[in-house]
Amino acid sequence: MAVALMIQGTASHVGKSIVAAGLCRVFSDMGYRVAPFKSQNMSLNSFVTRDGGEIARAQELQARAARVEPTVLMNPVLVKPKDNMRAEVIMLGKSEGDYSAMRYVKDARSRALELIKQSYVDLERDYDIVVIEGAGSPAEINLRKYDICNMKVARMSSSAVLLVADIDTGGALASVVGTLELLRPSEREMVRGVVINKFRGDLDLLKPGLTILEKKGGKKVLGVLPFMDCSCLDEEDTLRDYGSPGARIAVVKLPHTSNFTDFTPLARAVRVRWIRSASELEGAEAVILPGSRNTYSDLKWLRESGIAEAVSGMAASGAVVIGICGGYQMLGDKLIDPEGLESHTGEYEGLGLLPVQTIYRSPKTTRQVKATVSRDIPVLPGLLGKVLTGYEIHTGRVEFLHNGNAGTGQAPMSFSHTGGKSEDGAVNAAGNVFGTHLHGLFDNPAAVDAFRARLDMEPVAESYLELAERNIEDLGVSIRENLNMEYICDVLGIKNRT
Repeated sequence: MAVALMIQGTASHVGKSIVAAGLCRVFSDMGYRVAPFKSQNMSLNSFVTRDGGEIARAQELQARAARVEPTVLMNPVLVKPKDNMRAEVIMLGKSEGDYSAMRYVKDARSRALELIKQSYVDLERDYDIVVIEGAGSPAEINLRKYDICNMKVARMSSSAVLLVADIDTGGALASVVGTLELLRPSEREMVRGVVINKFRGDLDLLKPGLTILEKKGGKKVLGVLPFMDCSCLDEEDTLRDYGSPGARIAVVKLPHTSNFTDFTPLARAVRVRWIRSASELEGAEAVILPGSRNTYSDLKWLRESGIAEAVSGMAASGAVVIGICGGYQMLGDKLIDPEGLESHTGEYEGLGLLPVQTIYRSPKTTRQVKATVSRDIPVLPGLLGKVLTGYEIHTGRVEFLHNGNAGTGQAPMSFSHTGGKSEDGAVNAAGNVFGTHLHGLFDNPAAVDAFRARLDMEPVAESYLELAERNIEDLGVSIRENLNMEYICDVLGIKNRT
């Protein structure tokens, strides 16, 4: 039976996902078979497993760090917000539909908890160590009775808990003391140590504070992790605005952007700016519409913001326009949603830049694919005949229109997947507008190099996934050097094999 180590935080975004990934790599380096686990994740960045299940990308990253195949057991419940009041709930990789918070608590929480328990039991049976990531903070006492992410899971798994605080944003020492103070005595006992994360500067200046922290909090400080460049490791659910106003590529930051991690590899190779207004498109040579978890609402926002008109003008002038998943669907003539699966029941006009229409139908398509580029894609020159990898996550079925609209009427990609084969994507007649459902397009070095070629730039020397692997290795080294791994291994009852 596996032993469990749980990484909780004093708040969201303190680095729980990254610290958990680093520990997965450290334990894997020791020769242990390690599995990541997060009972319930709220994120719009998702990944599709080999068997077609949808999980958060954070758990895919942690599985990669542990050198194991990601499965739905590692993230049995995924919640994808659609607006401020509704979210899609995914259990064991499959969509259960949309829920309000109160309906979820009333109608689905008990089932979710049972799936969480069974998923953990299955992992516990097959692995030596399970590294569990908490959610938000265990000190959110208003939600304690509904908790299925933090102390309830720690108790269920008999986990040793490490509490992580982010010192880069300030207030880390107070947040540790406050968090411990708000925990029940039995919960406080499960916390076996504190980790200070993202430190910059002279450690000697921090040490007196750590001594006082140990006295006031009654918990051992297990180490201080320095601030690291983890930009090749996927963010869990927060999009950082990177790039600059002068970047050649603009990506539209939709209100309900999903899988914004699709563009992180591109941003490592080409300067990218995320934009929220039409004026920010000035000077851009290409614009990308990303995926959306609320396609109609985001399409409406595009029009209200003036971005839709600006994108159409760029397309007419010959600038590159690319749409991924929901962004691809918005580029078509119509979006038809007879059941209200994506947003609201009805028929809506798209931007009319591609000769396609989208009809939303159940069930949701979630699958890994191999995409053979069977026809030329002018905005990504040189890809013809290449095989790309990625995955699909969408309810929309795209159909070509044959009403005289400009366009080839032929898909440029052939997808191979467990269900057989299918055609995907569209290119306009001028060749400067392209759309596809392929998530992970720019994880493929060939696609990045093709885009750079379109911009008259040389190929990149090193792929994003190679850089990500180096990030994971560096993270593991930092944890071994800066955390008291001897103590952590003693707490878990395992041998420190480093």
